[in-house]
Amino acid sequence: MTGRLRERRFNGSLAEQLAKPSGSAERLLWLGQAGFVVDIAGCRVVIDPYLSDSLAEKYRGTQYPHQRMMPPPIEPTGLIGVDYVLCTHAHTDHMDPGTLPGLFAANPSARLVAPRAVRSAALERSGLSEERILLVNAGETLDLAEGLRLVATRSAHETLEQDNSGNHRFLGFMLESPHVKIWHSGDTIPFDGLVEEVKAMQPDIALMPVNGRRPELSSRGVPGNLTLPEAVDLSSAIGAGTIVAHHYGLFDFNTIGPELIDSVARSTVFPRLLRAREAIALEWAAS
Repeated sequence: MTGRLRERRFNGSLAEQLAKPSGSAERLLWLGQAGFVVDIAGCRVVIDPYLSDSLAEKYRGTQYPHQRMMPPPIEPTGLIGVDYVLCTHAHTDHMDPGTLPGLFAANPSARLVAPRAVRSAALERSGLSEERILLVNAGETLDLAEGLRLVATRSAHETLEQDNSGNHRFLGFMLESPHVKIWHSGDTIPFDGLVEEVKAMQPDIALMPVNGRRPELSSRGVPGNLTLPEAVDLSSAIGAGTIVAHHYGLFDFNTIGPELIDSVARSTVFPRLLRAREAIALEWAAS
């Protein structure tokens, strides 16, 4: 496929941007952390929305209080026109009980896609019935709509983890339309076989975490992710022409500076490196 992801700054609120139907254009809007709205193939897909203060409430008074560095760009009920919500795993900043019920109340026909290994958490946190949840494992595909396919890939949020039935606890998701392939890696670090698994799908755009990992956090139960250089190298290895860096700027104990991402972007020829930003729409333009 040929094309280019271009940045368009918009005025006004994210809710105003989403008030219009998704249409046929492909675009990405950042929700903070690992969260995105993806308009693709006439559908609106939301990935890993964290739009509450659930973690601040959970960890109040602890060493890592999880206070937000940026406010939610939108209320959960302001996310409208949604067809599918994808949660890559069950950590609260990806499958949030403070976000999902309101989001689904505002979108009564939307369905949740989640790892089969975290079925119980998906049911409990979303408040949905079984009929509105689609459970997948790595290697499985779902036809979400005409011209829109999802492929689940493995992720290692420091390690590859499976339940007793062999279902992976951490996933990535490839969204494939006739015009563009977008891969959200989920929270992951490099692991054997990842490049081969994803390269075969020929992604155009890779959405990757760049907050890295540190032993002092991992030892206290805060798993890490790709470093920025690892994300750039991985994107190059899988052949994605553009990488969108995210999973930064929300919690002060587990982030990197945006100026570092911008500095690397200026010096990176391939892949093209963009930084997920507020008030920026990333739009896919066919060439």
